[in-house]
Amino acid sequence: MEDVIHLNSVDDYNRLFGLETMHPLVSVVDLRDATKFPKHFTINYSIYALYLKESICGSIRYGRRNYDYQEGTIVSFAPGQVAETALSDNFQPRARGLLFHPDIIKGTSLGAEISSYSFFSYSSTEALHLSEEERNIIIDCLEKTKAELSHPVDKLSKRLIARNIQLLLDYCMRFYERQFITRAKANNDVLERFEALLDEYFAGDAPRKEGLPTVKYFADRVCLSPNYFGDLVKKVTGKTASEYIRNKLIDVAKEKIAASDKTVGEIAWELGFQYSQHFNRIFKKKVGITPNEYRKQLD
Repeated sequence: MEDVIHLNSVDDYNRLFGLETMHPLVSVVDLRDATKFPKHFTINYSIYALYLKESICGSIRYGRRNYDYQEGTIVSFAPGQVAETALSDNFQPRARGLLFHPDIIKGTSLGAEISSYSFFSYSSTEALHLSEEERNIIIDCLEKTKAELSHPVDKLSKRLIARNIQLLLDYCMRFYERQFITRAKANNDVLERFEALLDEYFAGDAPRKEGLPTVKYFADRVCLSPNYFGDLVKKVTGKTASEYIRNKLIDVAKEKIAASDKTVGEIAWELGFQYSQHFNRIFKKKVGITPNEYRKQLD
C-alpha cells in the first residue's frame, strides 16, 4: 500500500517537488520550476492549499471520486483532507498554487473568516472552472502574494500577506457564485433529485430507522460534499439545505396531523424525533402554534 505523505508545512510540499521555500508559512508555487516530479502520491493536508491547473496532465482523487479538474480549473484543500494525485508519464505538470499554514492567518481578519470560504470543503466534481479573464485575475493575485513574500520582513508583513491571500480567496468565492449561476440547469437537476429524495425519505421507514434527516445524508446521495450541496441549495432556493429539510418535515407533519387520529407523540416518532417535546418546539417555532393547537384549528 502506498505511504501517505503528511504535509505539515509548506516546506514539505516544496521538498516533494524540489522547489525553493521563501517563507516558512506561505508558498506560491509554479510547478514549471519543479526539479522533482513524483508520479503518484497521496497527501494528508495539515495546511491550506489551492491549485490553478494550466494544462491537462493528470488527475486528483478526493475520497472515491475524481475531481472535475481540467485545464483552467482550481481545486483547494483544507487541513484534515486527504487527496490522491496521479501525474501523467513523461509530462511536466503546469500548475500554480498557493499553500499556507493556519498560523499565518491567526489574529488576522482572514483567520476570523476562514470558515466562510466553504469551497475548501468541496470535494469530487466540484472544481472551479475559470474564464480567461478570471484566470488572469487569479494569476495576478498569486504574483502579488509572491512579491510580498520576497519583501524584507517588517511589522506589516503578516497582515499584508494575509490580506493578499484573502483577496485571492474572495475572488474564488465570486467566481464560484458565477459558476452556480452558469450551471443553473445542472443545479436544478440536483434540486429535483433532492426533492425526490426528501419525498422518498418521509414516505418510507427511514425516519424511524435513521432519525431526522441531515444535510450530509442527501449530499452523499447526490454525490456532492455537504458544503457544496448546501451552497447550491442556498443559491437556487434562497434557503439553506437545513431550512429546506425542516420545511418539508413540517409539511409532512401537518399532513399526518390532519389525516389521522394518531397522537402527537406517535407522529413525532414516525418523523424521526426521539422526544415529542423536541417536535413540539420545532413545530411551534415554524407554525406559531403547537401541533395540538394546529389540530384543533382543523376541527
